[in-house]
Amino acid sequence: MTAAARRLDSFRRLLAHARERLALDVGFVLWDGSRVPANLADGALAVRLADEGVVAAMVRRPNLETLANLWAAGRVALLGGTLFDLVRQRPKVRTKDFLKTLDKRLTLETVRRFLFVSRGGPWPLEAQPSERPSSGAPSENKQNIAYHYDVSNAFYALWLDREMVYTCGYCTDWDNDIDTLQRDKLEHICRKLRLKPGDTLLDVGCGWGALSCYAAEHYGVTAHGVTLSEQQVAFAQEKIRRLGLEDRVRIELRDYSTVDGQYDKVAAIGIQEHIGIDNYPTYYDTVQRVLKPGGLFLHHAITRPAKRDDRSFRRKRPEFALLTKYIFPGGELDHIGNTVTMLERHGFEVHDVEQLREHYWHTCRLWHDRLLANEAAAIAEVGAVKTRMWIAYLAACAIAFERNTVGLYQTLASKRRRGPAGLPPTRADLYRDRPATAGAPAVGTSAAPAPAEAPALASAELPLRTRPEVPTPVRPRGRTR
Repeated sequence: MTAAARRLDSFRRLLAHARERLALDVGFVLWDGSRVPANLADGALAVRLADEGVVAAMVRRPNLETLANLWAAGRVALLGGTLFDLVRQRPKVRTKDFLKTLDKRLTLETVRRFLFVSRGGPWPLEAQPSERPSSGAPSENKQNIAYHYDVSNAFYALWLDREMVYTCGYCTDWDNDIDTLQRDKLEHICRKLRLKPGDTLLDVGCGWGALSCYAAEHYGVTAHGVTLSEQQVAFAQEKIRRLGLEDRVRIELRDYSTVDGQYDKVAAIGIQEHIGIDNYPTYYDTVQRVLKPGGLFLHHAITRPAKRDDRSFRRKRPEFALLTKYIFPGGELDHIGNTVTMLERHGFEVHDVEQLREHYWHTCRLWHDRLLANEAAAIAEVGAVKTRMWIAYLAACAIAFERNTVGLYQTLASKRRRGPAGLPPTRADLYRDRPATAGAPAVGTSAAPAPAEAPALASAELPLRTRPEVPTPVRPRGRTR
């Protein structure tokens, strides 16, 4: 028996032993075509290992970064299911009990055999940027944004909704499809901001221009969107021309911190994650500076649960470090307590805080399934490495939201002033007369539209909505009891 054959035999025996001890319902397909267990059925959920370098790499560096490289290169793959299926097959035995029953001699023998084997290749992620938070410099901000968002408009069109909205949808029904989720989210934002004809709206981190165009079309506002993605600007400007909104919507390639002018309303939907905690004062000061007295500000951001102290909170877990290195360079998440604190410190009055964690769980799952359904087209557009990383990232995000390890909050605030804030006494106006939505497939089953059609589809026509002016309450003179 050759050395390679002995390594394979040793690893196969260790894998079968560990699988039995963990009571796993997942099989393995090895580089020679053999299976563990040997009677693994065709089509069963299984992990495929492409070469013995996979084992050698994990023996020498058994961490998430090694696994991410192997996954991106296609040297580790899933057969007969998705990452969601794999996560559901969690070991039925506690780690402590498993280690007690593990065959130590077989384990050491296998490790010894693979310790000096070449780890093979390729290693497509090794030249990626670091996971440090953004410094806040406009040039670095632009570089970080370009890394994620300037991948390809056609790539994003494969799995986003018709309007290319890349933030948490809003589920008026858990079974709604992605187009309905995102249309309802745009409507929800406009209602929270109490938009009305003639308002000026600043859309910070405007993406492909969906909110700016929707607000102009359906609420009669004049919108100004800023983003640092060149491809987003090109897409948004073409959309503005197509919809005939040149006189009401302007999209600029510009860092948010350099915006000037005065606006009635400001929306920041999913930008704070890119800013970095140390740069929050600049962010909140900028919004405070450009918002008119009494103006409304809607802040929408992913969060993490707070920790006992700031040092513990800012310590990155391995999976988040991986995300900020390979998917969102410069990214950093806040906790909702600090969001409210920062708003108050910077001259805002906080009115409403809404948790939309479960809505983002459904949104990410739909995105994942749509990208997976269009995997071949995505590979043709941006390559296999980027496609596989984005599939894993979307699955990981859906799982994180489902497990409540991250959240998504919308926080409505106004520029602090004396007297009435100008909001209605209840929030009934947010939910009155919503557009009817057709039934849709359940989460995880929606079919993706044809790639070539996605960018050209127009939004559903909705009537222009106006809000009655909220009367200023009459304050009785003198003291009341």
